[in-house]
Amino acid sequence: MNIKIADLMVKNVVTTEPHKSIGHVKEMMTKNRISCVPVVNSDNEPVGIVTTNDFKINPGDSSQVSQLLSGHVYTVPAYNDVSVAAKVMRKHHFHHLIVTHEKEIVGIISSFDLLALLDDHKFVMKNPPTPNKKSKQRI
Repeated sequence: MNIKIADLMVKNVVTTEPHKSIGHVKEMMTKNRISCVPVVNSDNEPVGIVTTNDFKINPGDSSQVSQLLSGHVYTVPAYNDVSVAAKVMRKHHFHHLIVTHEKEIVGIISSFDLLALLDDHKFVMKNPPTPNKKSKQRI
């Protein structure tokens, strides 16, 4: 597969900062019809990501976004093959990854973006299964 992450990612990324309130981030997500927001530091580098799943723990809307962040943020370079994004998502059980180019956020890729490959027939199995000879004889 020669499809790059940059070919599938969403390029217009809405971000927030760790000191913003959770209520503010919820409003941003609703307004922009998105389910995740990368959290950036003062140098605009990703320090985390907030998703709608994070709100299930029911933090107060006045709490800061920094209270939801884990210690590690996973990113993928835009020039990588989409299989890299799929492997990271599967390994860590994520549905969204921040896409970077030289530490700068350039996009977001989700599991739904990867599923679009199947829906758009861009993915072709290299070695499709062949019918079993025994199953043909039973017909």
